[in-house]
Amino acid sequence: MRSGASPRHGRNPSSGSRRSYASSELSAASSSSSAASRNPVRIAAAALRSCFSSPESMSPDDSFADDPARTPAHLTPSTRSGSSSGGSTFGSAKQKWGKGLYSGGYANSPKRGEPGGTKFTMAEIQKATKNFNPTLKIGQGGSGMVYKGQLDDGTLVAVKRAKKNVYDSHMSLEFQNEIQTLQRIEHLNLVRFHGYLEHEGEKIIVVEYVPNGNLREHLDCLHGKPLDLATRLDIAIDVAHAVTYLHMYSDHPVIHRDIKSSNILLTDNLRAKVADFGFAKLAPTEADVTHVSTQVKGTAGYLDPEYLRTYQLTEKSDVYSFGVLLVELVSGRRPIEPKRELNERITAKWAMRKFTEGKAIETLDPNLSPSPENYLAVEKIYELTLRCLAPTRNSRPSMRRSAEILWSIRRDYREMFPLDSLSSPKSHQRNPSAKSH
Repeated sequence: MRSGASPRHGRNPSSGSRRSYASSELSAASSSSSAASRNPVRIAAAALRSCFSSPESMSPDDSFADDPARTPAHLTPSTRSGSSSGGSTFGSAKQKWGKGLYSGGYANSPKRGEPGGTKFTMAEIQKATKNFNPTLKIGQGGSGMVYKGQLDDGTLVAVKRAKKNVYDSHMSLEFQNEIQTLQRIEHLNLVRFHGYLEHEGEKIIVVEYVPNGNLREHLDCLHGKPLDLATRLDIAIDVAHAVTYLHMYSDHPVIHRDIKSSNILLTDNLRAKVADFGFAKLAPTEADVTHVSTQVKGTAGYLDPEYLRTYQLTEKSDVYSFGVLLVELVSGRRPIEPKRELNERITAKWAMRKFTEGKAIETLDPNLSPSPENYLAVEKIYELTLRCLAPTRNSRPSMRRSAEILWSIRRDYREMFPLDSLSSPKSHQRNPSAKSH
């Protein structure tokens, strides 16, 4: 399995601060493990440091140390404890618990090899989906259907079956592009690729089944309880980690090109996983190449205006889309709301205007309480959002820097509450006085 922290082929690992594995400001956050165990602020700092440090500098106990409730399933207490001997090293520990936040998290998955290592037969697909039983259909798009399935080893999967009447050269290219991209990547916050089928007109992709719907559905309260602001911050950080991995730590940098709420799937414990790589594009690796010239693809409301104007795609195009997603998380609104008044139809522009007027709290999702704590968090989130939505790519932060800032916001937000109040069921309940805005 590839190491998520190793330099990409053809890249000088020391070239440029945005490709470095640990910034000076993060290394300053280091503290002794004994002090961190007593001080919750230092716990958060240690977790932040582990997130962006090289594997050589990480301890198995660092990752997610500030939040046991959101520790990945494969980092159980028994596997995260490491060796009891004083001579334990990262090299021995990683066999037990994976290889860090920006690498694959499936080292212990039973009966699964490298991501996308299986080329399925039609008989296997039909058995897994009970011959594409309509009761197992879990999604539908312009290009095909998605079914829930179960492999022979018990693994639950999502089976994406393309429509046969859209098999032109364009759709075939997107199918191959998604397979090639998925085979290159593996991360806890990306849907796992299991395999594919291309045979006699059938084009099928098999990926990890994520059981709790997508983020847009949760913002629309289609799954019952609305998400509280702490959970929305956690989701934003999960997405930022996933996209940072794509931009910096995969074998070849990848631009997703379609970051949006309906492509963010949620697990039962509300961890986010980025899905749908049909529009993904490999980013340039040559030092003197700044962009990829390509036709515009993506979703209206999330598209980078500079990319729309110049046809020049960069990693900062994902950053712009992420800025739109942050507004969506705060406001609960969709990026484009055609039924609203003219000056509110483009949600990001409306929210940033309110923010610059000092009225950010007026954009808060009515399902969230307009408390002082939420107000401060929204102000900080919008400070980052305004930078992500800058009209030119050079004015936007990297995804990694965005993740760092969100970590800091979440840390400060949590310090305002007892830990149990953030996980209390009451914090997920609808505000009884909430009205649609």
